[in-house]
Amino acid sequence: MQSSTLLGLGPGVILAVVLLAVLAAAVHRWALDGGWAPPHTASARAVGQLAVVALLVSQLGRNPWLALLFALAMFAVAVLTAGRRVDASRWWWAAAPIAAGVVPAAVILLATGVLPFDGLALIALLGQQVGGAMTTTGVAGRRILAELALRRGEVEAAVALGFEWSPARLLIAQHTAREGLLPILDQTRTVGTVTLPGAFVGMVLGGADPIEAAIVQLVVLVSLVAVGSIAAAVALRLCAAGIWGNRNS
Repeated sequence: MQSSTLLGLGPGVILAVVLLAVLAAAVHRWALDGGWAPPHTASARAVGQLAVVALLVSQLGRNPWLALLFALAMFAVAVLTAGRRVDASRWWWAAAPIAAGVVPAAVILLATGVLPFDGLALIALLGQQVGGAMTTTGVAGRRILAELALRRGEVEAAVALGFEWSPARLLIAQHTAREGLLPILDQTRTVGTVTLPGAFVGMVLGGADPIEAAIVQLVVLVSLVAVGSIAAAVALRLCAAGIWGNRNS
């Protein structure tokens, strides 16, 4: 009988995970001049969290309202994670770019009937959108603040020429915000030629028609581009307004 999973999930999976975690930690320690802990900690957290999520999804997937509550929990974790990466003193502002990206995309998909009001579908798609918005917010926010710090003199020069602080920061850092979109843009550009994303592979292995799987993957990728674009734009405005970063310049 053909396996229903892409990978072999026998006893060797434990050994493989341990060896990969050790390899990552060794490179992080010796080649990147970091510590041993971050890769090990991240791997250990992934094990525990995936175990809990697997149990929760098997139950919450039966009820769309409980699935929405679970999506809110994912949103809260994403806000904390992205916000602390950008500005730990005002981490809660990450709720703005993440929500601004996820809510319109989810409403469009629900309103058009593409996303059914089904527990598993809601968790799967909203989880990807929240995760995409979190990544874009964190990357874009950090890059924008780094650019503003590096080019602080140019911001001050623009202010001296008559600009307000917010437009001056926006003028300097606007192009930098786009860098937060590079991962999802590259994935969308190269889908099918470099990688076969998880949604496509999972559906095909589950017996779905490849054309239907390709359409679902297209919806996921395009929605992530929309989510990321909005999240990056809102993160840029937060930094330009001085809500994130140095509020004295």
